[in-house]
Formats: sequence, C-alpha cells, structure tokens
Amino acid sequence: MAEQRCDLYAGPEVRMARSGLESIAERQVLHLTTIGRVSGLPREIEIWFVVHRARIYLFSEHREAAGWVRNIRHNPQVSVRFGRRRLAGVARVLERRTDRKLWEEVAAIAERKYGWGGGLPVEIEPLARRP
Repeated sequence: MAEQRCDLYAGPEVRMARSGLESIAERQVLHLTTIGRVSGLPREIEIWFVVHRARIYLFSEHREAAGWVRNIRHNPQVSVRFGRRRLAGVARVLERRTDRKLWEEVAAIAERKYGWGGGLPVEIEPLARRP
C-alpha cells in the first residue's frame, strides 16, 4: 500500500485569534505538526513553547539536527494544537546575528517558564483567519 501525501490543512480546523495566544501562554506544551520533508506526511511532536508579541516560540534542543527543524526549513507551513484548538501558522528559524535581541528575549522567557532556554528558537506567526 503506497503512502499518501497529506495536506496539513485538510478538513475542519478551529483557529484562534492572535489575541487568544495570551490565553494559552501558561500551558506547558503544545503539539506541533510539520510536513515531512521526504514523506510529505504530517509529523506531530509535543514541545515546550512561549508566547511573545503575538507569536509562538519553540526551542530545538538539537538545533538544526532536529527533524522538525529540518521539516520547517523545507516547508514553513505548520499547525499547532492546544487540546482541541488548532492554529495554522508560518514558522521560521531565528538567526543569531540578525535576530539577536529577539533571541535573547524569548530565551529569557523560556528560562523563567521552564528553567531552560538554551535551544535554537523557532518563531511561529499565526495565519490570519479566513473570511
């Protein structure tokens, strides 16, 4: 049986407004779904996160070696799930040189929340709701 490629946004999806991110900021984990760079299939992981300036930030302990980071480099379209709520977004890996201040800000927030903020930060910008 051949594997089927998957559209990350197929089926019904509940979207949260950007302002709604503050309501989930105290949660401990979210579920990130990326599209596999080889298989084209959805890949979901559970991961720590912080919210800052209406965006979500994740931290890769294994930096560029993490499969989910490599998937994002190949296809930045992602979704995040908090319980039954799902949010589509566009991800980008922060660059140490050009994003230094932001990197330090989100690492400090993660340090306060989890006692660790030493990984490679990845930003998720929520997509606007469809009319």
